[in-house]
Amino acid sequence: MGYDKKQFREIIRICLQKMGMHSPEAEEILIGTAAQESMLGTALMQFGGPACGAFQMEAATEQDLWINYLAYQPALRSRITGVSDVTEPSSWSLKTNLAYQIAMARINYFRKPGPIPHDIQGQAEYWKQWWNTPLGKGTIEQYIKNYHKYVS
Repeated sequence: MGYDKKQFREIIRICLQKMGMHSPEAEEILIGTAAQESMLGTALMQFGGPACGAFQMEAATEQDLWINYLAYQPALRSRITGVSDVTEPSSWSLKTNLAYQIAMARINYFRKPGPIPHDIQGQAEYWKQWWNTPLGKGTIEQYIKNYHKYVS
């Protein structure tokens, strides 16, 4: 069984507020992403793949964020460190540190163009485009179904 949805939402909110990056939309897409990707923390290691954590981020994505984005964004790096005590890419933290997972998921979405949509349909489409990617196996319909199953 995964995380308790109320407690998990509260942890997301606290982390995002501490980072100065909270919005209702950011909170909602992160909990929706965790519902879709890990069944809200039930599967913390991808079955047959490299992704891990509540958001099923791959180490390659983590590395890309640090090397090609955060290297040029010291203020964002300090927000990650402030919430998670992580100062550089860490596969261990990506697997075990929930605050770091939340921070990296938020940064990954923050890096993407356009605002996070307000509604579940729009967020599912945004997740598909920017998290799962158009070539990924996940579907918008699965995201919405898992959101309702694990979050609603």
